[in-house]
Amino acid sequence: METTDRLSEIAVGHDHPAFKLLLSCPSGLSPSEVSAVFDQTYDRIPHPDVTLENSISEIWDKRVQKNPSLYNGLKFRIIDDWRRCQHTSNPLGNGAIVETSDQEIVVLQRSTNVGEFPRHFVFPGGHPEPQEVGITSHHTSGELTHQMVNRKVSQEMFDSIIREVVEEIGVPATALSKPVFIGISQRVLNVRPTAFFFIKCSLQSKEIQQLYGSAQDGYESTQLYTMSMVCVQITVDLINWVKKSNSGQLLIRCLALELLLLEITIFQE
Repeated sequence: METTDRLSEIAVGHDHPAFKLLLSCPSGLSPSEVSAVFDQTYDRIPHPDVTLENSISEIWDKRVQKNPSLYNGLKFRIIDDWRRCQHTSNPLGNGAIVETSDQEIVVLQRSTNVGEFPRHFVFPGGHPEPQEVGITSHHTSGELTHQMVNRKVSQEMFDSIIREVVEEIGVPATALSKPVFIGISQRVLNVRPTAFFFIKCSLQSKEIQQLYGSAQDGYESTQLYTMSMVCVQITVDLINWVKKSNSGQLLIRCLALELLLLEITIFQE
């Protein structure tokens, strides 16, 4: 299987976990319980090595030439390790664990037309967008106080994940519950943080499959899958058993599911 072969390449020589949990909120938090601080103190700092700093633009230009669908835009940042991340963009992503009315979890397989991790299995998601709440810089108009801006940013965290789910899997927003914030994970490979939310959908998995064909951002993925919560628990138990048995071949085969189900496992606990 192609996915297994690719995971073998990733697994060889790597003893560290693919994700690190930065924040866990197992009971879930509502918008009123989450606050963000939007301040230039947390902005990216250009690297003191001018050559290295300029190479960022050069590498980006080459990537855009190969894949014109890539774009450069403003994103929010979240900082875990300032020394490690002060010179990186460290954009905050978002992801949704969407549970269907027949208690299945929605998963997408990324297309080859994306900038990172093509063909990997992911939860629906993307990024909260500063432009959606009228933020283009730290300079605010006289009508907006810093506290008001922070509230707008906090609300965008919740509004953006609904937009991403609607655009990526094609379901109407009216079929989705209000999202609850369950935590933040960070991909170790590129230090990218992702805020995760839990959302219930009033549609069955078969109905979602039908709507997926006309999803606005369908080009970002090639296939939508659903997995029952029972299968999720069985998979988690299998992964734990494989780790204890120290079977290398089985471990590689389970790696994909471990990467995919890390946040679900944490949420269930």
